[in-house]
Amino acid sequence: MKSSIKISALLFGAFLLTQCKNTTKESSETTQSKHEVITVKAPAFDAAAAYSKVKTQVDFGPRVPNTSSHSACGDWIVNQLKESGLEVTEQNFEGVSVKFKSVPGRNIIGSYNASASKRIVLAAHWDSREIADQDDERTEEPIPGANDGGSGVAVLLQMAEEISKSETKPNIGIDFIFFDLEDGGDPANGPSSSRNDYGGYLMGSEHWAKNPHKEGYSAFYGVLVDMVGAKGATFMKDKASMQVAPSVVNKIWNIASAKGYSGYFISQNGGDILDDHIPVIIHRKIPMIDIIDQKMGDQTFFDHWHTHDDNMEAIDENTLKAVGETLLQTVYQENGVI
Repeated sequence: MKSSIKISALLFGAFLLTQCKNTTKESSETTQSKHEVITVKAPAFDAAAAYSKVKTQVDFGPRVPNTSSHSACGDWIVNQLKESGLEVTEQNFEGVSVKFKSVPGRNIIGSYNASASKRIVLAAHWDSREIADQDDERTEEPIPGANDGGSGVAVLLQMAEEISKSETKPNIGIDFIFFDLEDGGDPANGPSSSRNDYGGYLMGSEHWAKNPHKEGYSAFYGVLVDMVGAKGATFMKDKASMQVAPSVVNKIWNIASAKGYSGYFISQNGGDILDDHIPVIIHRKIPMIDIIDQKMGDQTFFDHWHTHDDNMEAIDENTLKAVGETLLQTVYQENGVI
């Protein structure tokens, strides 16, 4: 998503009071040797294949809900998950677009090791924005959404593929969740009480958090990836993430550093980001963190955010590799391998 707004402390207070002790302590070790951090061998992450998966999405056309390109891309995501051997669940719901039209939403869930009791959530949104409100021209036309939407989807799909091909497997359950109707909010965060609690953004994650694909669903923690493919990306420690799951943030950032990716995963606190992790934290009580390209100063997100220049020229295989390899290592050593 993406809008830098202040997240209510009261909402997080409700979460923190009921949160189980999954992430009680923030690690004081912000720098560790590679030997200490990397504890198991994870498979390689094919960044070229991930790049190709971004391109496939862009080639469908803008994934604006209630369009043929959106439907085709959703079907492709489902097929990709099935080819990786995952148990697939589709969740349909009704939403409202940025232009206040009723549109169908479609969350897609691919479950690895579906019977495992210990689970983590890896999520991204797969829709793209219907308007280019940050551009100087053609502002009422949809954007390509290569980075904003496409990159996160590609990283997760490639992770699922790498796990399926590997002789060793993570010894945990993983739910890959692709949220729909994330990017339909009002420009400049205008009020939209007639749509939902988040200014028209985050409809898919809000629906799933209130109505999970399995009754009573919970997870040890969650990781959201959003805008994770741009050249020169910088991932700072999102404020909400550090409030609810500092140990998860620090673990992932330490793994990234050990793998040589500290130039992407910046050891610096970021701002308040309204994104799909927020409904999951508030309504599902799952400590979920956000890996999202943040900038320092007046510019919150990458240069081409919500513009027509969010196309394949904005995508860098090196950034995709940094995120994908870091997350693969994280899930492989979460509870060992089998």
